[in-house]
Amino acid sequence: MRTLLAVSIVCMALQGVMAQEPDPPRIILITLDGLRWQELFSGADPQLIANKAFVGDTSVLKEHFWEELPEERRKALFPFLWTEVVKMGQLHGNRFLGSKADLTNQWWFSYPGYNEILSGKADDARINSNDKKENPNTTLLEIANKAPGFQGRVAAFGSWDVFPYIINEARSGVPVNAGFELAEGGGLSDRELFLNELQPRVPSPWGSVRLDAFTHHYALEYMKRTHPYLVYIAYGETDDFAHDGEYDAYLQSAHKTDGLIRELWEYTRKDPFYKDQTIFIITTDHGRGNHPIETWRSHGDKVDGAGQVWMIFFGKDIVALGEVQKEEQLYSAQLAPFILQLLGLDPGSNLPFQPLRGILSD
Repeated sequence: MRTLLAVSIVCMALQGVMAQEPDPPRIILITLDGLRWQELFSGADPQLIANKAFVGDTSVLKEHFWEELPEERRKALFPFLWTEVVKMGQLHGNRFLGSKADLTNQWWFSYPGYNEILSGKADDARINSNDKKENPNTTLLEIANKAPGFQGRVAAFGSWDVFPYIINEARSGVPVNAGFELAEGGGLSDRELFLNELQPRVPSPWGSVRLDAFTHHYALEYMKRTHPYLVYIAYGETDDFAHDGEYDAYLQSAHKTDGLIRELWEYTRKDPFYKDQTIFIITTDHGRGNHPIETWRSHGDKVDGAGQVWMIFFGKDIVALGEVQKEEQLYSAQLAPFILQLLGLDPGSNLPFQPLRGILSD
């Protein structure tokens, strides 16, 4: 009898603890490498879409993405973002309307940008190149992966092969599938096994970046199989096509990525683990300047405006503000403490910025 009473008391205590600790939201953090805020908010650039120096077939590109009004051009380029996300979420960074989002690092290229997004602070002295060196900073992924309840429920997928170093996979314990890596481990799905066969047979235009379709489907299959609380997906094609000077491929890749994000959203609306519990956060690691013909192919601290970025939020408890049309200043460094706060984790006191405010409903 005493044993049964003791068991009942323990069960009641556990139920009380569980009642005090609500299930945390699921977070999907997405980056589109080097996608300009100008295309996000105005669609195809009129100075570039018909420029034969950057476009192979200007008539075909205009047929798909050209409209006279910027509001229509952006909808043609990003139909999911501008027909659905705008109704249920927030889009920050349209500088024409006073909404500003910026990097705080001084370099304005990829590794420093990703470090800032993921760690919550710039590190200009140590993170000053795209070299494959282990990140000395602790990212939000590492903090989450080492926190009780989240261990083994964090994962990252990237098209660029530097991400295992940016996330410091060896130290953090966060599984990172990036570059041309294959899915590993037991219990792989049939689709993952197929991707493992297909990826080595499909040539990429670049030596260090795979095509985003592989990154996307590896991530989606992993989500279906293991249901991580926090997943980071880093698409990379837009930056590389821009460096190559192929504006048509840059736009087409951006458009296709909009469809990939839609697919992720639709999956989370059906899967019981993610349904009504998921927050999407989307941003970029750097801009491409304010002078399209001269600078759109490049970025870095010598390119005026390359530190200008953008942010998108939608999903569980996100206030439906749509396109933000007010004076504001956001920073990429605010994303890491914000995401940790969402997960109920302490971002620490050594970060230079407070978490973002006004994103969630009260």
